[in-house]
Amino acid sequence: MDVYTLVGKSGTGKSFHAMNLCRKLEVEAIIDDGLFIYKNSVVAGISAKRADTKIGAVKVALFLDDEIRQQVVDAIKKENPQSILVLGTSDGMTDKIIERLGLPPLEKDSLRRIHIEDITTEDERQTARQQRDQHGKHVIPAPAMQLKRSFAGYFMDPLRFFRGKDQGAASERTVVRPTYSYMGEYFVSEKVIDDIIICLGHKMPQIGRVIHIVQTPQAEAYRLKVAIKVRYGFPLWESAMEFQKSIEEQIENMTAFNVTEIDVEIRGIN
Repeated sequence: MDVYTLVGKSGTGKSFHAMNLCRKLEVEAIIDDGLFIYKNSVVAGISAKRADTKIGAVKVALFLDDEIRQQVVDAIKKENPQSILVLGTSDGMTDKIIERLGLPPLEKDSLRRIHIEDITTEDERQTARQQRDQHGKHVIPAPAMQLKRSFAGYFMDPLRFFRGKDQGAASERTVVRPTYSYMGEYFVSEKVIDDIIICLGHKMPQIGRVIHIVQTPQAEAYRLKVAIKVRYGFPLWESAMEFQKSIEEQIENMTAFNVTEIDVEIRGIN
Protein backbone atom coordinates (compact mmCIF):
# COMPACT_ATOMS: atom_id res chain seq x y z
CA MET A 1 0.00 0.00 0.00
CA ASP A 2 1.27 3.47 -0.91
CA VAL A 3 0.76 5.94 1.95
CA TYR A 4 0.70 9.71 1.41
CA THR A 5 0.21 12.47 3.98
CA LEU A 6 -1.22 15.96 3.63
CA VAL A 7 -0.21 18.28 6.46
CA GLY A 8 -1.42 21.78 7.24
CA LYS A 9 -2.63 23.92 10.10
CA SER A 10 -6.29 23.72 11.07
CA GLY A 11 -8.48 25.72 8.71
CA THR A 12 -6.03 25.95 5.80
CA GLY A 13 -8.11 23.86 3.39
CA LYS A 14 -6.68 20.34 3.70
CA SER A 15 -10.03 18.55 3.49
CA PHE A 16 -11.20 20.81 0.66
CA HIS A 17 -8.16 20.06 -1.50
CA ALA A 18 -7.79 16.40 -0.53
CA MET A 19 -10.00 15.04 -3.31
CA ASN A 20 -8.20 17.00 -6.02
CA LEU A 21 -4.90 15.71 -4.68
CA CYS A 22 -6.21 12.15 -4.68
CA ARG A 23 -7.25 12.45 -8.33
CA LYS A 24 -3.87 13.86 -9.28
CA LEU A 25 -1.96 11.11 -7.48
CA GLU A 26 -4.55 8.39 -8.22
CA VAL A 27 -5.03 7.75 -4.49
CA GLU A 28 -8.05 5.58 -3.67
CA ALA A 29 -8.69 6.33 0.01
CA ILE A 30 -8.55 9.12 2.59
CA ILE A 31 -8.14 9.19 6.36
CA ASP A 32 -9.50 12.52 7.58
CA ASP A 33 -10.65 13.57 11.06
CA GLY A 34 -11.55 10.06 12.18
CA LEU A 35 -13.16 8.87 8.93
CA PHE A 36 -12.01 6.24 6.44
CA ILE A 37 -13.25 7.37 3.03
CA TYR A 38 -12.83 4.95 0.13
CA LYS A 39 -13.79 5.76 -3.45
CA ASN A 40 -15.92 8.73 -2.39
CA SER A 41 -17.82 6.76 0.26
CA VAL A 42 -17.53 6.86 4.05
CA VAL A 43 -16.71 3.26 4.99
CA ALA A 44 -15.82 3.43 8.69
CA GLY A 45 -15.00 5.71 11.59
CA ILE A 46 -16.67 8.60 13.40
CA SER A 47 -16.07 12.17 12.31
CA ALA A 48 -14.16 14.34 14.75
CA LYS A 49 -16.51 17.13 13.75
CA ARG A 50 -19.20 15.45 15.85
CA ALA A 51 -17.18 15.93 19.02
CA ASP A 52 -18.45 18.33 21.69
CA THR A 53 -15.05 19.94 22.25
CA LYS A 54 -11.88 20.57 20.27
CA ILE A 55 -9.95 18.27 22.61
CA GLY A 56 -12.50 15.56 21.95
CA ALA A 57 -12.13 16.16 18.22
CA VAL A 58 -8.37 15.63 18.42
CA LYS A 59 -8.87 12.35 20.29
CA VAL A 60 -11.26 11.12 17.59
CA ALA A 61 -8.91 12.20 14.79
CA LEU A 62 -6.06 10.25 16.40
CA PHE A 63 -8.22 7.10 16.79
CA LEU A 64 -7.60 6.91 20.53
CA ASP A 65 -10.82 4.92 20.99
CA ASP A 66 -9.66 1.32 20.50
CA GLU A 67 -13.06 0.06 19.35
CA ILE A 68 -13.41 2.69 16.62
CA ARG A 69 -9.76 2.27 15.65
CA GLN A 70 -10.25 -1.48 15.20
CA GLN A 71 -13.34 -0.90 13.06
CA VAL A 72 -11.32 1.35 10.75
CA VAL A 73 -8.38 -1.08 10.68
CA ASP A 74 -10.73 -3.92 9.71
CA ALA A 75 -12.39 -1.77 7.04
CA ILE A 76 -9.03 -0.86 5.50
CA LYS A 77 -8.04 -4.53 5.40
CA LYS A 78 -11.35 -5.45 3.80
CA GLU A 79 -11.28 -2.77 1.10
CA ASN A 80 -7.51 -3.15 0.64
CA PRO A 81 -6.86 0.16 -1.16
CA GLN A 82 -3.67 0.38 -3.19
CA SER A 83 -3.03 3.88 -1.87
CA ILE A 84 -4.26 6.08 0.98
CA LEU A 85 -3.93 9.76 1.93
CA VAL A 86 -3.70 10.64 5.65
CA LEU A 87 -4.58 14.19 6.68
CA GLY A 88 -3.25 15.93 9.79
CA THR A 89 -2.09 19.20 11.28
CA SER A 90 1.54 18.07 11.64
CA ASP A 91 3.90 15.34 10.51
CA GLY A 92 3.82 14.01 14.07
CA MET A 93 0.03 13.74 13.96
CA THR A 94 -0.05 11.90 10.62
CA ASP A 95 2.72 9.56 11.84
CA LYS A 96 0.66 8.82 14.95
CA ILE A 97 -2.43 8.05 12.85
CA ILE A 98 -0.41 5.82 10.53
CA GLU A 99 0.95 3.94 13.55
CA ARG A 100 -2.47 3.58 15.21
CA LEU A 101 -4.00 2.17 12.01
CA GLY A 102 -1.10 -0.16 11.24
CA LEU A 103 -0.27 1.49 7.92
CA PRO A 104 3.22 1.36 6.34
CA PRO A 105 5.35 4.12 7.92
CA LEU A 106 6.87 6.97 5.90
CA GLU A 107 10.48 8.11 5.94
CA LYS A 108 10.97 11.63 7.29
CA ASP A 109 12.20 12.96 3.93
CA SER A 110 9.72 10.99 1.83
CA LEU A 111 8.30 12.76 -1.24
CA ARG A 112 4.93 11.36 -0.23
CA ARG A 113 4.84 13.84 2.65
CA ILE A 114 2.88 16.74 1.17
CA HIS A 115 2.22 20.06 2.87
CA ILE A 116 -0.76 22.30 2.14
CA GLU A 117 1.69 25.06 1.15
CA ASP A 118 2.89 22.82 -1.70
CA ILE A 119 -0.52 22.70 -3.41
CA THR A 120 -2.25 25.99 -2.48
CA THR A 121 -1.57 29.70 -2.61
CA GLU A 122 -1.52 32.04 0.37
CA ASP A 123 -4.80 33.60 -0.85
CA GLU A 124 -6.48 30.19 -0.96
CA ARG A 125 -5.33 29.38 2.55
CA GLN A 126 -6.48 32.77 3.81
CA THR A 127 -9.93 32.23 2.29
CA ALA A 128 -10.17 28.80 3.91
CA ARG A 129 -9.14 30.27 7.25
CA GLN A 130 -11.85 32.94 7.01
CA GLN A 131 -14.52 30.32 6.32
CA ARG A 132 -13.41 28.45 9.44
CA ASP A 133 -12.90 31.41 11.77
CA GLN A 134 -15.75 33.68 10.68
CA HIS A 135 -18.41 31.19 9.65
CA GLY A 136 -17.53 28.06 11.62
CA LYS A 137 -17.54 25.95 8.46
CA HIS A 138 -15.65 22.65 8.21
CA VAL A 139 -15.28 20.58 5.04
CA ILE A 140 -15.51 16.78 4.86
CA PRO A 141 -14.26 15.24 1.59
CA ALA A 142 -17.36 13.11 1.00
CA PRO A 143 -20.89 13.63 -0.41
CA ALA A 144 -23.62 14.86 1.94
CA MET A 145 -25.68 11.70 1.44
CA GLN A 146 -22.73 9.66 2.73
CA LEU A 147 -22.71 11.68 5.96
CA LYS A 148 -26.39 11.89 6.85
CA ARG A 149 -26.27 9.02 9.34
CA SER A 150 -23.28 10.51 11.14
CA PHE A 151 -24.58 14.07 11.18
CA ALA A 152 -28.22 13.64 12.12
CA GLY A 153 -29.76 17.04 12.75
CA TYR A 154 -26.72 18.98 11.52
CA PHE A 155 -26.83 21.58 8.77
CA MET A 156 -24.97 20.23 5.78
CA ASP A 157 -24.15 22.20 2.65
CA PRO A 158 -23.08 20.06 -0.34
CA LEU A 159 -20.34 21.54 -2.52
CA ARG A 160 -20.40 20.08 -5.99
CA PHE A 161 -17.64 20.55 -8.55
CA PHE A 162 -18.04 19.58 -12.20
CA ARG A 163 -15.04 18.71 -14.31
CA GLY A 164 -14.59 18.47 -18.05
CA LYS A 165 -15.55 15.42 -20.09
CA ASP A 166 -11.99 14.13 -19.99
CA GLN A 167 -11.84 14.41 -16.21
CA GLY A 168 -14.67 12.14 -15.16
CA ALA A 169 -17.83 12.80 -13.19
CA ALA A 170 -18.56 15.44 -10.59
CA SER A 171 -17.02 15.27 -7.14
CA GLU A 172 -18.63 16.46 -3.95
CA ARG A 173 -17.51 17.76 -0.60
CA THR A 174 -19.75 18.65 2.31
CA VAL A 175 -19.66 21.62 4.67
CA VAL A 176 -20.82 21.02 8.23
CA ARG A 177 -20.99 23.13 11.36
CA PRO A 178 -19.58 21.01 14.18
CA THR A 179 -20.94 21.04 17.72
CA TYR A 180 -17.81 22.78 18.98
CA SER A 181 -18.10 25.60 16.40
CA TYR A 182 -18.64 28.85 18.26
CA MET A 183 -20.76 30.30 15.48
CA GLY A 184 -23.97 28.70 16.77
CA GLU A 185 -26.54 26.47 15.11
CA TYR A 186 -28.65 26.31 11.99
CA PHE A 187 -32.41 26.17 12.54
CA VAL A 188 -35.35 25.18 10.37
CA SER A 189 -38.68 26.40 11.75
CA GLU A 190 -40.88 23.65 13.20
CA LYS A 191 -43.74 25.06 11.13
CA VAL A 192 -41.79 24.26 7.97
CA ILE A 193 -41.53 20.61 9.00
CA ASP A 194 -45.24 20.55 9.92
CA ASP A 195 -46.18 22.05 6.55
CA ILE A 196 -44.11 19.49 4.65
CA ILE A 197 -45.86 16.62 6.45
CA ILE A 198 -49.35 18.12 6.08
CA CYS A 199 -48.82 18.77 2.36
CA LEU A 200 -47.68 15.18 1.90
CA GLY A 201 -50.85 14.01 3.65
CA HIS A 202 -52.99 16.04 1.25
CA LYS A 203 -51.19 14.60 -1.77
CA MET A 204 -51.42 10.94 -0.74
CA PRO A 205 -54.90 9.52 -1.40
CA GLN A 206 -54.65 6.95 1.40
CA ILE A 207 -54.11 9.61 4.09
CA GLY A 208 -57.40 11.02 5.29
CA ARG A 209 -55.98 13.55 7.73
CA VAL A 210 -52.83 14.50 9.63
CA ILE A 211 -54.06 14.98 13.20
CA HIS A 212 -50.98 15.77 15.24
CA ILE A 213 -47.19 16.20 14.81
CA VAL A 214 -44.58 16.16 17.57
CA GLN A 215 -41.00 17.14 16.71
CA THR A 216 -37.92 16.34 18.79
CA PRO A 217 -34.88 18.03 17.19
CA GLN A 218 -31.52 17.24 18.79
CA ALA A 219 -27.88 17.58 17.83
CA GLU A 220 -27.50 13.84 17.25
CA ALA A 221 -30.99 13.02 16.00
CA TYR A 222 -34.24 14.37 14.60
CA ARG A 223 -37.31 12.44 15.69
CA LEU A 224 -40.93 12.79 14.65
CA LYS A 225 -44.24 11.43 15.88
CA VAL A 226 -47.16 11.78 13.48
CA ALA A 227 -50.77 10.85 14.21
CA ILE A 228 -53.02 10.28 11.19
CA LYS A 229 -56.34 8.97 9.99
CA VAL A 230 -56.29 6.57 7.04
CA ARG A 231 -58.90 6.95 4.33
CA TYR A 232 -61.54 4.19 4.20
CA GLY A 233 -60.73 1.37 1.79
CA PHE A 234 -56.93 1.59 2.04
CA PRO A 235 -54.79 -0.97 3.96
CA LEU A 236 -53.68 0.50 7.30
CA TRP A 237 -50.17 -0.93 7.65
CA GLU A 238 -49.09 -0.30 4.07
CA SER A 239 -50.53 3.23 4.11
CA ALA A 240 -48.66 4.16 7.29
CA MET A 241 -45.37 2.72 6.01
CA GLU A 242 -45.62 4.57 2.68
CA PHE A 243 -46.42 7.83 4.47
CA GLN A 244 -43.48 7.28 6.84
CA LYS A 245 -41.07 6.75 3.95
CA SER A 246 -42.36 9.81 2.08
CA ILE A 247 -41.90 12.00 5.17
CA GLU A 248 -38.30 10.86 5.55
CA GLU A 249 -37.43 11.46 1.89
CA GLN A 250 -39.06 14.89 1.63
CA ILE A 251 -37.67 16.30 4.86
CA GLU A 252 -34.15 15.13 4.08
CA ASN A 253 -34.35 16.48 0.51
CA MET A 254 -35.81 19.84 1.49
CA THR A 255 -33.95 20.61 4.73
CA ALA A 256 -30.75 18.47 4.59
CA PHE A 257 -31.66 17.09 8.03
CA ASN A 258 -31.38 13.39 8.68
CA VAL A 259 -34.56 12.10 10.35
CA THR A 260 -33.52 9.15 12.48
CA GLU A 261 -36.94 8.13 13.76
CA ILE A 262 -40.52 8.59 12.50
CA ASP A 263 -43.38 7.09 14.49
CA VAL A 264 -46.69 7.02 12.61
CA GLU A 265 -49.77 6.38 14.76
CA ILE A 266 -53.11 5.54 13.15
CA ARG A 267 -55.90 7.04 15.21
CA GLY A 268 -58.86 6.30 13.02
CA ILE A 269 -60.38 5.89 9.58
CA ASN A 270 -61.86 8.71 7.53
